[in-house]
Amino acid sequence: METVNKKILLVEDDPNFGTVLKDYLQMNDFDVVHAKNGMEGFEKFKKDNYDLCILDVMMPYKDGFTLAKEIREKDQEIPIIFLTAKAMKEDVLRGYKVGADDYLNKPFDSEVLLMKIKAIMQRKGTDSIADSKEFEFQIGNFHLNSKLRFLTLDSQDPIKLSPKENELLRLLALHLNDLMPRELALTKIWRDDNYFTSRSMDVYIAKLRKYLKADDNVEIVNIHGEGFRLLVKDQVDY
Repeated sequence: METVNKKILLVEDDPNFGTVLKDYLQMNDFDVVHAKNGMEGFEKFKKDNYDLCILDVMMPYKDGFTLAKEIREKDQEIPIIFLTAKAMKEDVLRGYKVGADDYLNKPFDSEVLLMKIKAIMQRKGTDSIADSKEFEFQIGNFHLNSKLRFLTLDSQDPIKLSPKENELLRLLALHLNDLMPRELALTKIWRDDNYFTSRSMDVYIAKLRKYLKADDNVEIVNIHGEGFRLLVKDQVDY
């Protein structure tokens, strides 16, 4: 995942810790704005666009929970990570209720925070792709109309796809020549990620491969442990 120019709002009242964390994230190619309390944090949030917020829970003037509620009123989608010195279950639950994407107890490993940020941003990115309204795709010599569920090769009669075949091929086409994460397809199409739904998806992948083999340039490749790539061979850089 590309992190350059991804902008983070860091709201942390400990000036030393805040400065160290800001420097660490900037070293990892994030653009970081540091606010020293909840009131300042909300003012900075209103004046700019951010990709993620990191909020300390215990702050003067306005705590992290109150700030998160105000942020959520302005933006339902922006990821929020809470930092706290308190490990009480009630606080963790309260954090998730106001819309937290993740929670870290101080002290924590900065690399763990970095991995959480990257995972959240990657998930948000793939979700936005999957929620695209696009419904017509050119896949090599195939044309997919996902509204009609028609897969057509050149001027031949179209193949009428089943609903799940159609949804799966559309999701692959949205990620054309790129990785379509297995978990994304399972949660978006099957609404669950378990052994049985995973095996079911493999069956549908096999069906799509049979349809697509009529064009030698088109292939669905299994990326072990990660997902699938729908490749159009004369368009891809390996």
